[in-house]
Amino acid sequence: MALKSTPCADVHAVSDGAHSVERYRFDADTRFSCSPVRVAGVFASGFEATPMQVTDRYATTEGRERVTVVPESLDDLWHLTYVVEPGDLVAGDTTRRIQRNDDDLRDSGGEREHMWVEIEVEEVEFAKFANRLRVAGVISDCSREDQLGFHHTLNVEERTEIEIEKVWKPDQNDRLEEAVEATENPDVAVATIEEGQAYIHTVAQYGTEERASISGSSGKDEDARPRSELFGELAAALARMDAEAVILAGPGFTKREALNFTEDEYPDLAAKITTVDTAGVGDRGVHEVLKRGAVDEIQTETRIAREAELIDELMERLATGAEVAYGPDGVAEAADFGAIETLLVLDERLRAERGDEGEWDIDVDRVIETAEQKGGEVTVFSGEFDPGQQLRNLGGIAALLRYRID
Repeated sequence: MALKSTPCADVHAVSDGAHSVERYRFDADTRFSCSPVRVAGVFASGFEATPMQVTDRYATTEGRERVTVVPESLDDLWHLTYVVEPGDLVAGDTTRRIQRNDDDLRDSGGEREHMWVEIEVEEVEFAKFANRLRVAGVISDCSREDQLGFHHTLNVEERTEIEIEKVWKPDQNDRLEEAVEATENPDVAVATIEEGQAYIHTVAQYGTEERASISGSSGKDEDARPRSELFGELAAALARMDAEAVILAGPGFTKREALNFTEDEYPDLAAKITTVDTAGVGDRGVHEVLKRGAVDEIQTETRIAREAELIDELMERLATGAEVAYGPDGVAEAADFGAIETLLVLDERLRAERGDEGEWDIDVDRVIETAEQKGGEVTVFSGEFDPGQQLRNLGGIAALLRYRID
């Protein structure tokens, strides 16, 4: 959300978790003269997170297991998007509008009642900006028998307990374990800055997300505002986020001057900052930061940093004709030969192929199983992040090989 350089500019920052928004108004003639204007909610004081809870797990019938989970963050809800699939059973507490025969209620469309339902899943949607996971299907069990067979949508939010019953695939078990362990890592904000422009991104399991875009003057105009005002806006936004670590990146000397300003004005924030040289800012700059491993040094085995590294290696091998396969048929053949070193598959494509939207002539689960049995690793890419988008352009599946098979 780039801001125009007008006499009074708006700087938007969106909080993690509650997706609250705070807007800062700035007057050109008076430094920091305008107070923050509350738009909605409360800006998050931090990114405190606790691991997703798995509170119960037991076998049912026909190879199925029933697992009770409590997602604690937006990341957890995103992980569950690729665990829950059509045909699964999902149960939890909800509200449902009940039609009654009472004449006083007939025209109002009924009233909502709290109840427990179990649905056979038909659709799953990660509603990131609504902070929820929507699971829709037909009610197969319910605390009210007269509601059996109706369609219903469970809105799963943070700290909502649900039960999931399914035949669990190895990569889904891995993802569940990853969600339980991931929030032990420190939270990282990546700020990229160049002359006249700054961006703030957060690093999450589902990808990176732009949280703020701050425009300033290039310093070339006669009436230009001091550069320190851009630095001040950036530092103030970062301080309110209270991330455990901050990476400050960008080309040239602007980031060093921004750090010097922060050391003087926000010493506690400055102590959290690591600087990285990048050629670009914004999304491009964040990709460079991830590629250089800067986040990995702070956040142990960051998922998307690994994806950026793998996709860069894949593209390099493609450019040189080295050991690589892409597309469903080529990758399936490589799996049969036992040649796969690392299998790369896009999460949304994996979900589609396991459901009714599949387009491939291969059994993706058999390919994954074969690759793992023959010593290969499997990485499921997030479609929310640039490496996943690059993998989508290659058909949604590729592999780094031990040797060429053509």
